[in-house]
Amino acid sequence: MRSEQLYSIGLIAQIVGGETIGNADYEIQSISIDSRSLYLPEETVFFAIVGDRHDGHKYISDLYQKGVRAFVISKDDESLKKYTNASFVRVEDTLKALQTLTARHRKHFNSPVIGITGSNGKTIVKEWLNQVLQNTYRVVRSPKSYNSQVGVPLSVWNLNSNANLGIFEAGISQPEEMQQLAEIIQPGIGVFTHLGQAHRENFENKQHLLSEKLKLFASCKKVVYCSDDTLVVNSFVVNLEPNQKQYTWARNKHAFCRILKEKQIGNRTRITIQVGKNTSEFTIPFTDRASVDNAITTYVTALVLGLDERDLKQEMLKLEPVAMRLEIKEGFGNCTLINDYYNSDLGSLEIAIDLMNQQQTDKKKCIILSDIYQSGYTDKRLYKAVAKLVAKQKIDRIIGIGERISMQADLFGDNAIFYQDTNLFLSQFNRSKFHDEVILIKGARDFHFERISKALQFKAHRTVLEVDLNAMVHNLNYFRSLLKPQTKLTVMVKAFSYGSGSVEIANLLQYHRVDYLAVAIADEGVELRNAGVNIPIIVMNPEPHSFETMIEYNLEPEIYNLKILHEFQQALRKNVVKNYPIHIKLDTGMHRMGFMQAELDELTAQIQNNDHFYIRSVFSHLAGADEEQHDDYTRHQIQLFKQWSDTIRQHFPYAIDRHVLNSAGIERFAHAQFEMVRLGIGLYGVSAVHQDKLMNVSTLKTTISQIKTVSKENTIGYGRKGVLEKDTRIGVIPIGYADGFSRKLSNGLGKVLVNGKLCPVVGNVCMDMSMIDLSHVQAKEGDTVTIFGDDYPVSQMANQLDTIPYEILTTVSRRVKRIYLQE
Repeated sequence: MRSEQLYSIGLIAQIVGGETIGNADYEIQSISIDSRSLYLPEETVFFAIVGDRHDGHKYISDLYQKGVRAFVISKDDESLKKYTNASFVRVEDTLKALQTLTARHRKHFNSPVIGITGSNGKTIVKEWLNQVLQNTYRVVRSPKSYNSQVGVPLSVWNLNSNANLGIFEAGISQPEEMQQLAEIIQPGIGVFTHLGQAHRENFENKQHLLSEKLKLFASCKKVVYCSDDTLVVNSFVVNLEPNQKQYTWARNKHAFCRILKEKQIGNRTRITIQVGKNTSEFTIPFTDRASVDNAITTYVTALVLGLDERDLKQEMLKLEPVAMRLEIKEGFGNCTLINDYYNSDLGSLEIAIDLMNQQQTDKKKCIILSDIYQSGYTDKRLYKAVAKLVAKQKIDRIIGIGERISMQADLFGDNAIFYQDTNLFLSQFNRSKFHDEVILIKGARDFHFERISKALQFKAHRTVLEVDLNAMVHNLNYFRSLLKPQTKLTVMVKAFSYGSGSVEIANLLQYHRVDYLAVAIADEGVELRNAGVNIPIIVMNPEPHSFETMIEYNLEPEIYNLKILHEFQQALRKNVVKNYPIHIKLDTGMHRMGFMQAELDELTAQIQNNDHFYIRSVFSHLAGADEEQHDDYTRHQIQLFKQWSDTIRQHFPYAIDRHVLNSAGIERFAHAQFEMVRLGIGLYGVSAVHQDKLMNVSTLKTTISQIKTVSKENTIGYGRKGVLEKDTRIGVIPIGYADGFSRKLSNGLGKVLVNGKLCPVVGNVCMDMSMIDLSHVQAKEGDTVTIFGDDYPVSQMANQLDTIPYEILTTVSRRVKRIYLQE
């Protein structure tokens, strides 16, 4: 994140109470906490944050190589001397130092600042406030949902003298956290959205949670909230001072803004309100209760800011959905599309480019970028910063759309082209000019870049598998939290990453620094290498015909018997390769593949007398780690594994890693972590112990193609198996057994979710289509149908088929388009 002000290292040390090591006069403008997200190294200070599962000090060397010369650290040793020309600030707590620095930075600005908190709706209200205020104010706001102990400081750092309004959201998950955020944001206007259940587990009760949240408003002169909830009202009375003015809205009682009537008209809601003695109405393009509540909060806050009511009504009618996550889709010409066409600011551009860089492919990088509104900077300064960011991130070409960015064309160099508006771009659009690129489509709402995405998007059918990358990272971090700091992590990405898409998932895991990936066959590993994945990869089912390919692509084989060991040795000898890593599989009770105890002596002798390979790891597979009834057998396997692996390791002078735990084993047998573990189905949201601590990753959905009423004397589908008991509304959905929707789900066994209600399958599932009973649900053609997802877990479909979630996930056909979502 970048500030307009220069801060010297000496001044930073003075502000945060730290000790300067090196050049105190070195000046910075940007701050970073992530070595992977760096674009202006020479003007950046890196805060080496230490957390439960990460330590920023590990990346100082890498950052120094990239050009960073300023660091805030809490660990100091002799190794710092090797970083000549670098400046350090040594503190007790780097996170606290980051918060202290940004709190001081905040004090430089006197413009109004809005602080938003609540259990839900913070990001929506923040973005909608920006939408309705952007023609009146120059707004700086939190990018995306940056509302944490780290996200808030990074957001506030963007305040500058050209902005005349700041909007920042604050979220907490632990007691005492809000006090820190309040000192950084220092809001003059407070907005409370809603009291719900989010993060309740760390608080005594709802009252405790609410009291903690209201600490954000200690410095506020004005506070906006809904007063329908008695608990909320009573808490505000207790926590606010008499001189803090409360602007409430309510449906059921007297308030600053009384809601008199809400009427749905098509896909809109007309809201009649009373403020003082005046009655008026405004319309929003939404009908769901959450959107209505968030819109009213937005409306009242805008009134408190003094926005003209006539202008406000016009803006409320134009409210658009807030894209909470970036979408990654397949495009024509082997392109990858990253859609982020609802946000346009410098902070969110950095975040989107960060996701772009995670793709780790050999494809070129292209950005389609609109004018950026309300940045707080002059156009010259703003687009100079954008051009610098684009250059630092080695973007191959940029397509600018809008009058303002076009006026700054000279800043962007030769690989840039500009259009006055989206219509002009589309009128000259030639799909053949887009191939083998990662394309970030990033624009303000007014430019309607969804039209560009549609033009570039690969036209797959309407059945899609949505993969939530944020949920996957959450699950990864949950399992990491169960590991000792020194335990290495291998993640299974075989079988197309359990149906989620190999390359995309492998890139994400590489970005989050897992130690190993594991694939089933060599071809899967080759695909990852060609996509730019360079971390170690184990091939679990190597075949002799692929050995030369494995050597070429630096893929490490599982060795499970003497025959495969000899054949791999011959391949290494043929290619004149020595000291190649291999992984030894032991059969301790699964009785699938692996060496038995009687073979260990010969195995060790063969490897001891051979300089072509060395043992990187020894491992085994547990047969029943997920079921308590098999615990004695699991313990027996673990004991055998320890004995056998010790027998092997004692014959070699070098370190050999051991791993036996799978996802269930990590949760249930933590004592057997050894040097490494293997994470598989747990990454995708399936737990053997704590399902509530994991998030769903994959959502398979389709749409209703056609609805028809079929009389009871007729039948449905092939073989006339769909016999009707009464006249029935039948919906046809474009998913069949060729997509992975099993034919065994025919004739009522399978169910799908439509508008919150389960609808049974009628008749036989076809290859490309299925029919469902819509008699008990309000539905229309084009409505979404969930096959499995957040509200209808994949485990339920597995139960219907008497199978396991693995099978369901891995049988989703590759013809089903994968869409990747990330906040």
